[in-house]
Amino acid sequence: MEIVWLGHGNCHDCTLVGGKGANLCHLAATQRIPPAFCLTAAAFRDWLPTGGEVTALPAKLSAPLATAYRHLGDLCGVAELAVAVRSSAVDEDGQTVSFAGQHSTYLNVTGVAAVAKAVQHCWASAHATHALAYRQHHGLAIGDIPMAVLVQQMIPADVSAVVFSTNPVTGQQDEVVINASLGLGESLVSGAVTPDTWRVHKRDLTVVEVRLADKQIMTVPTPGGTGQRPVPRWLRTQPSLTPEQCLEVAQLAVHLERTMGWPVDLECAYRGGLLYLLQCRPITALQVVP
Repeated sequence: MEIVWLGHGNCHDCTLVGGKGANLCHLAATQRIPPAFCLTAAAFRDWLPTGGEVTALPAKLSAPLATAYRHLGDLCGVAELAVAVRSSAVDEDGQTVSFAGQHSTYLNVTGVAAVAKAVQHCWASAHATHALAYRQHHGLAIGDIPMAVLVQQMIPADVSAVVFSTNPVTGQQDEVVINASLGLGESLVSGAVTPDTWRVHKRDLTVVEVRLADKQIMTVPTPGGTGQRPVPRWLRTQPSLTPEQCLEVAQLAVHLERTMGWPVDLECAYRGGLLYLLQCRPITALQVVP
């Protein structure tokens, strides 16, 4: 099975679609998650190059990928849909290791040829030097590395947020921590920008602390990808989330912690006032404090 759709069929199977895809599939029926399909770990094995070299997709993969991409565009009402192409290793986003930043992600990819190229580079990133070093550090296999790829409608975010249902620094279980900044989440997760931060009491969702940053840059869609732009001076120290949005994001984190059964690390985006869930994974290496 080369392609499965988010929320359908075997998309919940981590051995097929990886941790990232499986977690989103589990939530697709109840959360606002952009539509997507996965090229499975089985497809990766059909493509697997020698020595990590990036090679073209064989016809048995390229044709179904093109069909799926066009169908995704039909679902979204856009002929040449901009998508996010994200790696999803089978052992990624687990309870002990996250692989955050280790494998490739490509944003604002448009057209069949560009999507195919992004998929190839995502798969090749399974054998990147830093990813293999990460695996060795955590005692994971570096031989057979099954890798799926998620192709998902791109949300051109007005604001992006990373949310923890338990304080990841102090281990306090009664706090939700929200980091948010303007534009796409790329600059937020890479550390290129210092985000606004909210600490929210989990029991009654009251804000315990707010720290507003001087948000000097933001990541925005550009032709064929993304780029950094300066934030207008008057916006730099304004809150990136409204009080209502802060409450909505905190409620989502609390709800998903209960749903998944473990403290969650979320990536979210606001576009046109609507909240989208882009990623849900466990908080790893967490020392919890009651």
